[in-house]
Amino acid sequence: MSWPEPRAFDVDLKTGLMNGTDTRYRKHLRDLDGLYADAAAFAALAAQRGDDVVYDVTDHRPSAAPGDLITGVTRMSPGKVGNEYFMTRGHIHANIDRPELYFGLKGSGLMLMESPDGDTRIIEIRANTVCYVPPRWIHRSVNLGGEDFVMLFCYPADSGQDYAIIEKSNGMKLRVVDDGAGGYRTEPNPAYVARSGADIDQLIERASEGAPR
Repeated sequence: MSWPEPRAFDVDLKTGLMNGTDTRYRKHLRDLDGLYADAAAFAALAAQRGDDVVYDVTDHRPSAAPGDLITGVTRMSPGKVGNEYFMTRGHIHANIDRPELYFGLKGSGLMLMESPDGDTRIIEIRANTVCYVPPRWIHRSVNLGGEDFVMLFCYPADSGQDYAIIEKSNGMKLRVVDDGAGGYRTEPNPAYVARSGADIDQLIERASEGAPR
């Protein structure tokens, strides 16, 4: 029998990359059109800095087997669009009964979480903070600081990502903005569309039946 091969990876905190991994993807500022509330501010910033990388992900994907793990590192650049901090697109796992674990390595930020029926939670993350995202929670990372925000993450290999759940609701219920006093505050997203009971039931059914990979 051929056994899976153990692996080890080095994390470079200067670059925010996990070296020697299988995959890497980047999101440039130009790729994030429609993510931020202030469309005019986004257009102006994208015209100047559209090629800038807002976040960079390197990860190891040994297999898609249910008992395996995907492990990687996310590096997020500092910055704001208008008064709204740089953030990831955010997702729920396609198989929504799968959790995720984050470990802060550098910088400061937060994990913005939302349940399908609209409850919200925020966990602030700094170096050496462990953040547990339970199953069935939508989650998005936000960089609150003036330097790169770097986190290690780990989740079941069969989780998958569903980004459309946020798009269908016109974003998440809360937005994270500069409070003008050196910190942050949240404010309601006026464009937010709450999920119906039928929408939530479909999510639960998808979990019980097994989500598409």
